[in-house]
Amino acid sequence: MTHRRLPQLLAEARSGVLLFSVTPPKRSTAEERVKEIAEVTLERISGIPLDGLILYDIDDESDRNPQERPFPFLATLDPARYYETHLGAWAQPVIIYRCVGKYEEAELRDWMIRSDPERVLSVFVGASSGGKAVRTGLRRAQELRDEFRPELPLGAVAIGERRDEHLRMLAKQERGASFFVSQVIYHVNETKNLISDYFYECRARGVQPRTMIFTLSLCGSLKTLEFLRWLGVDVPRWLQNSLRHTADPLAESYKHTLDIARDLRDFCEHLGVPYGFNIESVSIRKAEIEATTRLAADVATLLGR
Repeated sequence: MTHRRLPQLLAEARSGVLLFSVTPPKRSTAEERVKEIAEVTLERISGIPLDGLILYDIDDESDRNPQERPFPFLATLDPARYYETHLGAWAQPVIIYRCVGKYEEAELRDWMIRSDPERVLSVFVGASSGGKAVRTGLRRAQELRDEFRPELPLGAVAIGERRDEHLRMLAKQERGASFFVSQVIYHVNETKNLISDYFYECRARGVQPRTMIFTLSLCGSLKTLEFLRWLGVDVPRWLQNSLRHTADPLAESYKHTLDIARDLRDFCEHLGVPYGFNIESVSIRKAEIEATTRLAADVATLLGR
C-alpha cells in the first residue's frame, strides 16, 4: 500500500496522524548556526515515523497577560523562510503557522500563492487579544486563502480552556479549517469535555468531525511550569504539586504526558473522533530535547507505528 501523505490523511479525516513541532531559531542567530540547528533537528527526528513537521510562528503575547513573562520574548525567524531556506532536506509535508496579524495582506497572499499544497499546510492564528493592532485580521486571512489559494490545506487552533470552544471550532470549520491543532494539553478532563461537546454538536448539525491533533509537551522545570501558566495553559493542581515536589520533574512530566496520550487515544476511538498527536519540542535544554524525541517514538508505538 502506498503511504498516504499528510494533506490526504487530513482531507479524509483519518486518525493516527503524528507530527513534531519546533520553533524556528531566534532572529539574532548567526546564519551558520541556523544551518546547523536545522541539520541537527532533521537528524534527530529522522528515525521517527512522522507524517509532518509543524513550524511555529511566535508573536509577543504580553498584551494578553500584564504579568511579567517568565522567559523574555525574543523574535524568531519567519517560519516560511526558515523552511524554504534551511529545511529542503525534509521530505515530508510541513504545517507552517501564521500569526496573521504580523503580516500585510500582500505578504500573506504572495506566500500562499507560491506554496505547494502537497508539501505545505498552514494554521492561521488570530491576535492574542482584542485590542491588539493587526495588519491582517483572521477573518480577512481566511478570505484571502479562499480567493487566492483555496487548495492550501488550512487548520485552526483549539484551546480547551476557552468556553464554548467547540462552537468556535465549528465556525472555523465553516470558514475552511479542515483540521485542528490543540494548545498544549495537561488537563485531560477539559480536553475530553471539548472532544465530547464537539462530537455531539457535529452530530446534531450533520457535519463530519475533522481530525483533532493533540499537542503534548514535556515540562522539565518549575520555570517552564510558570511559563505554561502565564500562557494560560491549565495545569491541574495535583500535577503542579507532583512537579514541584519531585526530584525529577522531567521524568514525572514524561509519565503523565504518555498517560494523557493513551487516555485521549482511547476516548477518541470510543467516540469515533479522528485524532492525532503533535509532539512539541521548544526547549533548549539537552535533557528535554532528548526526552521529547523519545516521547515522539513512544507515541508512534501507541499509534501502532
